[in-house]
Amino acid sequence: MSTQTASKKVINGWAMYDWGNSAYNLVITSTIFPAYYEAVTGDGNDKTINDTVVLFGREFVNTSLYNYALAVAFIIVALLSPILSSIADYKGNKKQFLFFFCTLGSIACSAMYFYDKTNLAFGLACLIIACIGFWSSLVFYNSFLPEIAAPDDRDKVSAKGFAMGYTGSMILQVICFVFVLSPDSFGITVGKASQLSFLLVGIWWWGFGQFALKRLPKSVPAGGSKSSKQILAGGYKELNKVWQQLKSLPVLRRFLFSFFFYNMGVQTVMLVATLYGKSELNIPTMNLIIAILIIQLIAIPGAFTIAWLSKKTSNFTALMITIVLWIILCVIGYLLPRDGINEFYGLAVLVGFIMGGIQALSRSTYAKLMPETTDTTSYFSFYDVTEKVSIVVGMFSFGYINEISGSQRNSVLVLEIFFIIGLFILISANQLQSKKKYNEII
Repeated sequence: MSTQTASKKVINGWAMYDWGNSAYNLVITSTIFPAYYEAVTGDGNDKTINDTVVLFGREFVNTSLYNYALAVAFIIVALLSPILSSIADYKGNKKQFLFFFCTLGSIACSAMYFYDKTNLAFGLACLIIACIGFWSSLVFYNSFLPEIAAPDDRDKVSAKGFAMGYTGSMILQVICFVFVLSPDSFGITVGKASQLSFLLVGIWWWGFGQFALKRLPKSVPAGGSKSSKQILAGGYKELNKVWQQLKSLPVLRRFLFSFFFYNMGVQTVMLVATLYGKSELNIPTMNLIIAILIIQLIAIPGAFTIAWLSKKTSNFTALMITIVLWIILCVIGYLLPRDGINEFYGLAVLVGFIMGGIQALSRSTYAKLMPETTDTTSYFSFYDVTEKVSIVVGMFSFGYINEISGSQRNSVLVLEIFFIIGLFILISANQLQSKKKYNEII
């Protein structure tokens, strides 16, 4: 772990990976792909709330199938990341793994160019592979944070990464927006414009990813004489070792439990927002894209504002305030009227302000609470597995409740419960930390 922040060149290089890969998060996860998926799997009737599709002989609600596909991807990521982290620590090749998953995800996004209504399985396979590439690369990207930033600078550096991500992805989104809004000017259809956007995401992500990789420091290999079998099993042993160490780190342990629950809400909201707006609220595609752009624009000052708030108060206090706001927004999201475009815009402003802040602050809080260690990848692998398992639970819950109740609004209420549980656990972690500091003083 670094006690001195790296040069501006290294910090900017690290943040530029966020600039590149966030295009996936915006175009593929949040805007054009979900809207395109809903269009090619729907019946074209706006009055139909739940369209259905058939895959492998089973009928699914199309939005639930989308949620299940992403949940499968996150299960794979959660299972892979400990093995990958172990190999990266032993070989000292985090940059090579970052390159591999950046390339894998970029190719999958580009391949979506060929997805249409005739090949649903292919489109979902591309979605799953792109998701695996994006989130697996973040295991290694995040683990660089404590190596390049001193403890006092981690909130600021983490927020800078998210801010760069929002800026870069928004630029590409505007470019894609031009194609989708004016396809006739380019002699193409709206569907082809969407497919072209997926291709551009792959190129953008890969290109700026290489820019970042050239500036990141080389990791030091752990070395030794371990066999391949020991290296592969080492990741899970490292997770167990971190888990055992958490027993003597009660504040960090409670923070992770809190993160597990409130992250279910945060990530699920981000992953289903577009389909919720399109299917449940009947918001037109163009208005959905505008709303997501508003979220991205507001998220930049939001990330820095919440980082400033954490500095003026504390990380836990800032997180608790943010979670309370998320709880309120879930209620508003549940009550939004169908066809309420202006109300949806208002919600987008509020969500954008707290979305980036809670992610950046969660990452930097974890980095601050970590003990002094050289096993930064192992600790961030544990954080990553916690995050991915929580997303799996959130996505499956959202999709399943939608299927059995016939309404995504009921799924939103479940997300609110996740936020409430996370809040109470975080309050207990904050009380424990305050007690610990008091005991140290006396």
